[in-house]
Amino acid sequence: MKLKEYLHFVSYTKTLEELWDAHCRQMAEYGFDRLIYGYTQFRTATSLGDPEDFIILTNHNRAYVDGFLGDGLYFHAPMLKWALDHEGAASWSMIQDMVSSRTLTPQEQRVIDFNKSKGVVAGYTVSFNSVSMRSKGAISLSAGDDLSQEDVDAVWQEHGDDILLMNNVAHLKILTLPHSPPNRALTKRQREALEWVGDGKTTQDIALLMGLTSATVEKHLRLAREALSVETTAQAVLKASLHNQMFVVEA
Repeated sequence: MKLKEYLHFVSYTKTLEELWDAHCRQMAEYGFDRLIYGYTQFRTATSLGDPEDFIILTNHNRAYVDGFLGDGLYFHAPMLKWALDHEGAASWSMIQDMVSSRTLTPQEQRVIDFNKSKGVVAGYTVSFNSVSMRSKGAISLSAGDDLSQEDVDAVWQEHGDDILLMNNVAHLKILTLPHSPPNRALTKRQREALEWVGDGKTTQDIALLMGLTSATVEKHLRLAREALSVETTAQAVLKASLHNQMFVVEA
């Protein structure tokens, strides 16, 4: 798709799956055939938050995902460290500079070696503007095996502004779409009960509105807290809102 067509599509897509599929195909047109998008809203000074609360989207193969994400290599990735402290786009040529200057830590070198073994050696990283100190989003754009970093830098020189715009728009759209880790999805009843709590209703009010007993409402709220791994119903309402699971328009 041309830039205008892509932006139009992203503006009107309604599911994360449709958006991600289109974005992967769009980036592949510029030579970036393997992507990892990550976003957290629970970052602290010493942690990125619970990995189960991350939004992670990728089209890398399972072997790469298991090693880079599953084994926790991402936490020591040089470009992720750059993304946490910067905004904008950065060429992976800085990794070559770090290797040449021998400034990599052993953990960072392990990430570099792993990436080389999987053919992930040339690309760009985009770090998105943060709206709070607790949130951070970034995307890794890995080029195909037939492209060197010099080739990728040349592509960016010509098309970088458009690529950056498309990634920023996709990121902003992702933030508006419902998402949840598989083990933290709410049932329709759990979501409805939380929505009524969010509207300021009491348990007795919710029981009347939902045609249930107060005990059943309490059960739905308890299961919602367990699904979202929080201690209080207020925290459940907040986390469900952050995941765009509140007041969802049914298909």
